[in-house]
Amino acid sequence: MARLFSIKPTLTMKGRQFKGLRGWAGKPTHPPLTDIPVAAYVLAAVFDLISFIAGRGEGESRLAHDLFRAGTFTIIAGAIVSIPTALTGFWDWLKSTAPHTQAWRTANWHMAVMLTVTAIVIVNIIVRLASDSNATPAGVMIISLIIGGLVSLGAAYGGALVYEYGFNVETSGDHPAWHESEEDVYPGSK
Repeated sequence: MARLFSIKPTLTMKGRQFKGLRGWAGKPTHPPLTDIPVAAYVLAAVFDLISFIAGRGEGESRLAHDLFRAGTFTIIAGAIVSIPTALTGFWDWLKSTAPHTQAWRTANWHMAVMLTVTAIVIVNIIVRLASDSNATPAGVMIISLIIGGLVSLGAAYGGALVYEYGFNVETSGDHPAWHESEEDVYPGSK
């Protein structure tokens, strides 16, 4: 079985240095947290678009109502998780970004876009909670689509930091990504 699967090295915490809010060496806190707000904001935009379209017909549409509610719950959940996501991202930026480098400038842009998204999400939540509509109102739909587009743009910059610059990527041992051998390599081992 060990020749087919490598399981333990990924899950082990032994040999990983704890870095506070940033997580552990090789197991950062910020990147996995980002998945929830990004997915929530894109899904909310989809729910709101379909709700808006379904709610344009004659009479009340159950689908429009349900998708408007789903979008509301989804965007609120994304906003809640965006709090620890922003804190861990800020801590990464503060503790590991060398000023005036390309990675620093890209991280600054990523942070500016994501903070803008967060501000617009708060407006979206306030407007949608104040609405007495059974379907997504046009204004809420437009705001949700803007949020979905901006969060995707911001995520692209966050991804570039990791995949293009290797920002905050810490490897296990002596190799950048993987070992061409049949032996598992653990954090802190050579």
